[in-house]
Amino acid sequence: MGATFDLATEPGATPTCSRAGCSTTAGWRVNWRNPRIHSSDRVKIWAACDDHRDFLADYLRSRSFPVRVTGIDEDVTDLADGAVPATSDGR
Repeated sequence: MGATFDLATEPGATPTCSRAGCSTTAGWRVNWRNPRIHSSDRVKIWAACDDHRDFLADYLRSRSFPVRVTGIDEDVTDLADGAVPATSDGR
């Protein structure tokens, strides 16, 4: 199934951070799913700027959701339960 939406919904659009009140250009994807209602191939995406990447990922992890943070252009097609891989910069 892959991601549930395309971050660039309009041709040439620049994704902005998903944090409420933030309009900064996003450089990260916070890929996640709710394992209680979605299978491992149902991946949702929040876009994140540098300042809110960890906040958004930690918010989801605190709810025991599988989370993987990637660069804005890296697609994630599956999020299994269990260990959460670090981001490309080791966080």
